[in-house]
Amino acid sequence: MIRLLLTSGRGPAECRIALTKTLGILVKEAEVAGVTVDVMVGPDPDGYGPASAIAIIEGAGAEAFVATWIGSILWVARSPLRPHHKRKNWFIGVFRLEGAPPKPVPLKPADVRFETLRAGGPGGQHQNKTESGEGSAYADRAGRGRARGSFTTPQQGICLGAARPAREDRRGTG
Repeated sequence: MIRLLLTSGRGPAECRIALTKTLGILVKEAEVAGVTVDVMVGPDPDGYGPASAIAIIEGAGAEAFVATWIGSILWVARSPLRPHHKRKNWFIGVFRLEGAPPKPVPLKPADVRFETLRAGGPGGQHQNKTESGEGSAYADRAGRGRARGSFTTPQQGICLGAARPAREDRRGTG
């Protein structure tokens, strides 16, 4: 089993169109070469095609077939979205994904530590006085830090909020 990542990167919608057309050609050429292809595409937010796809290629001639596809692909065509646009060259990349996909590791709520911090940015009179940011860190069984989560403000929500018990309000009533 060989996995290929086909991506248009951060290219415009025309690159996603080129990716969709390239996937069609990949499947046709694989059929002629006698290898099987299973394609999984990413989300298609605007109807012009996915930004990326993974192709799983299997069969006797898979190695030779994949070798002809790895690298950058240049798709030359006028833009169907911007007909008067000068650009006619659209690129996609094809990369071989090594190894098996990683297995998800279950997180235990006891191994996740949540912290508050004084978030930067404009704050007026409350700048450096209130802890308005939150973050999370995962520690393995030995207590060593593994991965640090992204810090967010309370308005944005917390990354691992489901694992965290509800915090009591520290402000006084009255």
